[in-house]
Amino acid sequence: MTRPGDRELVARHGSPLYVYDLDRAVAARDALREALPESFTLFYSLKANPHPGLVRALAEGPGGCRAEVCSPGELANALEAGQEPGRILYSGPGKTAEEMTAALAAGVRTFSVESLGDLERLGAQATALGAVAEVLVRVNSAAAAATTSIRMTGTPSQFGIDAETLPELMPRLLAVPGTRVVGAHFFPLSNSRDEDSLIAEFTATIESAARLEREHGLPLQVLDIGGGFAAPYSVPGERPVYTLLRTALEKALDEHLPRWRDGSLEIACESGRYLAGDCGRLLTTVTNVKHSRGKTFAILDAGINTLGGMAGLGRLLPLAVEPRSGGTDGSADGGSGEGPELTNVVLAGPLCTPGDQLAKAARIPAPVPGDVLAVPNVGAYGPTASLLLFLGRPAPAELLLRDGEVVSASRLITSRAEIDTGAR
Repeated sequence: MTRPGDRELVARHGSPLYVYDLDRAVAARDALREALPESFTLFYSLKANPHPGLVRALAEGPGGCRAEVCSPGELANALEAGQEPGRILYSGPGKTAEEMTAALAAGVRTFSVESLGDLERLGAQATALGAVAEVLVRVNSAAAAATTSIRMTGTPSQFGIDAETLPELMPRLLAVPGTRVVGAHFFPLSNSRDEDSLIAEFTATIESAARLEREHGLPLQVLDIGGGFAAPYSVPGERPVYTLLRTALEKALDEHLPRWRDGSLEIACESGRYLAGDCGRLLTTVTNVKHSRGKTFAILDAGINTLGGMAGLGRLLPLAVEPRSGGTDGSADGGSGEGPELTNVVLAGPLCTPGDQLAKAARIPAPVPGDVLAVPNVGAYGPTASLLLFLGRPAPAELLLRDGEVVSASRLITSRAEIDTGAR
C-alpha cells in the first residue's frame, strides 16, 4: 500500500513522483555480492537507472559497483557520480566515432566491441588521441543454454561477433592499431526466470570463453560473463535469492579457467534491474474518474510518458498498484477479509492517445479524485525508459531517500538547443 508519508511527499514535491530508497539499492548490491564469488568485479548498468545519486550509492564501499555505460549521457552521469573514468566499461552496438572520441578524451579506456568495424573505428579514434583502448570482444554464442527469459544470444543479432566467425576474424581483431584485446564479453540473456537457467547460461559462457582462448588464441585477462539477474517490475514481489549460484560459478571456473583463483584472470558480471529495481516506487494521483460504457476509468497524472518502458513496443505493462489504504496489489483489507469492495478500474494516463493506459483492469477500491496510488518495484526502467518528451508534459520528480529521509530532489529537464549547421 502507499506508505505513511507518501501523501506528504506528494504534497511537497508534486505528482507524479518517483521515490528511490538508497538503502534498498545497497542491500540489493550486497545480496548479489553474497551470491557471487568474492573476487568478482560487479558493474552497474546505468541503462536501468542513470540517476547519479543512485550510481554513487551503489559505488560506495569495498564492494562498490563500477559503471557500465553505453551512451554519452550515461557516461556523463557516471562521471557526475564520481566514477573513475579508467574503471568504466563503455559498451553498446551503436557507438559513433564522435562518442568514442569523447569517451577516450574523458579517460575511458575499456570498451566492449560488437564487430570488427566497431573495433576499427575505436582504434582510429584512439590512435588520433595517442591512446590505446583496452577491448573486450563481445561474443554472440552459437547456442543458448536457457530456454526462458529475454534472449540476447544464439540468434542473428546486432549484439556481439558471431562465435563461429571468430576463428577467421581473430588475427584481424588482434592487429587493429590503437587497441589491445584483453578479454571477452558475453551477455546471453536478461531477467532470467529461474536460478537453474542462470547457472546453465553462465556455465556455458565460461566453457565458451575457455574454448576460444585455448583453440583460437583469444586473449583472456578479463571475462565479463554478463548478467540476467531477475527482479519484479511494476508488480509486488521480492528479488530472487540465489543460493546455488556462487558454488556453481566456482565449480565451472575451477574446471575451465582455474587461474581465476590466483587473480590473473578478472571475472566480471553486470546488473541493472536486480540492483535498482526494488528500490523505487512511483506515486501518482487520480485526477479524474469517469464511467464509459460499463467501465470505470481512473485518469492519473502519470502515463506512458512517466512509466512506459514497453509502450514503444505496443506492450502493456503487467502493472499493479497499491491503493490509498489496505494491502498490496489492490487487496484493500491486507488479507483480513474486511475492507472496501474491489472493482476493476482502467488506469489511464493524461496523454491524448488511447494507448496511454497503464492497466486495463486494476483491482482497487473505487477511486476518487485525489487518491494517491503507488506502483511498486520501478527503481529500474522508470523515467528514462519512458516517453518523456511525448506531448511535452513535465518529467516526474525523483527523490532519493536514505534512512527514510529525503537527501535529494530533482527533475529531468529537456530543452531544445541550436546546433552549428556550418552555414554562413
